[in-house]
Amino acid sequence: MKKNLHYDYILLTIVGILILLGILMIATVSAPLSLENFGNTWHYLSHQILLGLLPAILLGILFFKLPLSVLRKYAVALLFLNLIALVLVFIPKIGVSIGGAYRWISLGPISFQPSEFLKITFLLYLAAWFSQKRSKNQTLVAFLIILTILTCLLIKQPDMGTLMLILATSILIYFLTPSSFWHKISVVFVGIGGTILMIMIAPYRMERLMSFLHPEFNPLKEGYQIHQSFISIGSGKMFGIGGPFGLGMSQQKFGFLPHSMSDSIFAIIGEEMGFIGCIVLITLFLVFALRGLKIAKESKDNFSYLLALGITIWITLQAFFNMGAMTGLLPLTGIPLPFISYGGSHIIVELIGIGILLNISKNTWK
Repeated sequence: MKKNLHYDYILLTIVGILILLGILMIATVSAPLSLENFGNTWHYLSHQILLGLLPAILLGILFFKLPLSVLRKYAVALLFLNLIALVLVFIPKIGVSIGGAYRWISLGPISFQPSEFLKITFLLYLAAWFSQKRSKNQTLVAFLIILTILTCLLIKQPDMGTLMLILATSILIYFLTPSSFWHKISVVFVGIGGTILMIMIAPYRMERLMSFLHPEFNPLKEGYQIHQSFISIGSGKMFGIGGPFGLGMSQQKFGFLPHSMSDSIFAIIGEEMGFIGCIVLITLFLVFALRGLKIAKESKDNFSYLLALGITIWITLQAFFNMGAMTGLLPLTGIPLPFISYGGSHIIVELIGIGILLNISKNTWK
């Protein structure tokens, strides 16, 4: 076998298409709100490109070039720095509260969400830890301890969408590591028990769950967002509102659908591009998942295997959590649609993940 000298061009092409679709959708969805708040139609689009996409591409290239051994060496340090940042969100004049949630750090004109970066730093830590030869008991204890710390910090913010995504991703990775059957069962029960407890101790989480189960009961309050999402997607029919792929024709973006640029952008895609557009988008994410799994399968060491697997699971799950929430298949999570939703932190972290995934692909064996 010889070393592969080329990265995965198909994966890069898929991500490129998703990013271009994201820029196109943000351009059309953000225009009314941008005009209302700033007197022009391009403020949010330029912000996304200049402070989100461009830094994301540069950091993606950096992580594509970095030796994988460096990532493995500094995995624990990166997670530790991320944990410090998660604490700093609660410090006055450093952390920023928006809507009662402490999720952002503000450094002058730049603000970012430490919880978004946790998605990649935690995966680096898990891949480095699980790839070392340790006893199964040590692996389980360390896994549960770090999960408990992260859970407490994310609940305090609160950022339940990110927490659910991290829990689901990390538990799936744990299942794919050499561990005993009873250890795996115990992790599942801890995860289920913790989720039930988090729902019970916070009334708004129970209300969100009830709005998922019965969105018709209170369509003007708890069920409003999902109700408007149904209207948006249903209006698109087969090819989009107003005809084949009615880009820019959405009515819901004019203040009817909450978070139309970010969490709810899939509903706008359904409205403007119809059922066919949604199927194309879902297919792109499915092909992305297959390419990521292929990279993991062909990786040359356990660290690369677990890291490629983790990045693939994370981004794929995040996409289907978002789309599932907008179609009523899952409760609302408040997490963005990868590569497409408005927001700088998430696109930066996602392209760092893609840079690492492409880095692994060029270091596979053929």
